[in-house]
Amino acid sequence: MDTPESRRPDIALLLPSLAAGGVGRMTLNLAAGFVARGLRVDLVLCRPEGPYMDAIPDGVHLVTLQRESGPAARLRLARLYPREIGLLARPALLAPRPAPVQPYVADLARYLAEYRPASLLAAKTRTNLLALWARHQSGLATRTVIAEHTQLSRAIAASRKWRWHYIAPLVGRFYPEADAIVSVSEGVGDDLAATAGLPRGSITTLHNPVVTPALAERAAEPSPHPWFTDGGPPVVVAAGRLVAQKNFPLLLDAFARLRAGRAARLVILGEGPERERLESQARALGIDTDVALPGQVKNPYAAFARAALFTLSSDFEGLPTVLIEALACGCPVVSTDCPSGPAEILDRGRHGPLVPLGDAPALATAMAAVLDDPPPAEAVRARGHAFSQERSVTRHLDILGLTATAGEAAVTANASGGAG
Repeated sequence: MDTPESRRPDIALLLPSLAAGGVGRMTLNLAAGFVARGLRVDLVLCRPEGPYMDAIPDGVHLVTLQRESGPAARLRLARLYPREIGLLARPALLAPRPAPVQPYVADLARYLAEYRPASLLAAKTRTNLLALWARHQSGLATRTVIAEHTQLSRAIAASRKWRWHYIAPLVGRFYPEADAIVSVSEGVGDDLAATAGLPRGSITTLHNPVVTPALAERAAEPSPHPWFTDGGPPVVVAAGRLVAQKNFPLLLDAFARLRAGRAARLVILGEGPERERLESQARALGIDTDVALPGQVKNPYAAFARAALFTLSSDFEGLPTVLIEALACGCPVVSTDCPSGPAEILDRGRHGPLVPLGDAPALATAMAAVLDDPPPAEAVRARGHAFSQERSVTRHLDILGLTATAGEAAVTANASGGAG
């Protein structure tokens, strides 16, 4: 059995779970990159669940936090921050149930005190708060970096949970306690600063570690849907959770316009609560025989590599991972010019058309233009590889204060290899 003395991690990566979405996948890419540099990595989860549980890289140690009761969690937070009772009341203390992360403060503090990781990297707003609260309780100076992956203002506006409408003041109060605040795009950083009242200079943009060495191998694996290989009309692909944020109804409207003038098919990869609405809309538009929703797939890259076009129709994003992955697979792309990320990824339209939000005719026109005159696959692929795992890992090591540690680990590994 591991003991604190035998296994002190260099870094702990904190997430609520490995639920569907880009944040979990990007965290696992970081973990794999850290392990490849010789670092000891813990993946700390509130709930050990989600479609990526079987994708945890070799060499990463899984830690599952234990919950405490809701009343105990409220009392703990009130005692930790007695001067902040008013600020914490609505979003954390008076709600019928505690915020999802609150019951894990005690056990995360215990983990930090017992295993003493050199650094802690959290992702997602509520998990970032959990990291800061637990470090405060532990009484330690663990280097803590928090990462924002989406537009906070849009997440607040879109949430049906009333506690979210009081979270911006919490972010403004507690985020400055972190050793570093990271945003995954410049747009996310701008929005975080404006929404929470943080100095823009206190936020560092680090792009996600999207493109891994394994991506090309996975892209060559069998297709997840027969349309990609049956020699039929060109296939437009999209991917993401079937939720309002992704605005797949806009994509269906645009595809219906495209389909009226040419043969084409659409595959939307992903699962979510909007499925029935989307299926009903496709039938109403008369395009249901040319639209497929196969659900969540483990290997979207095999679809991206064979599609004629990838389309992103979102109303808002952080740094849309799927857009980068499609590029890295050599698939031409079209995207809404949503806040934020697509304009940064596509260099203001140099690497793929950007269309106004909610404009189905413009989206259909852009899709048709790319299908008629696709850019060279190598140029598309090169743009995707600008967002490589290697580059992102290097920058994360720097902000985590682990560059020297990784260097020492590499020297040790080389010496061990040479001794053999």
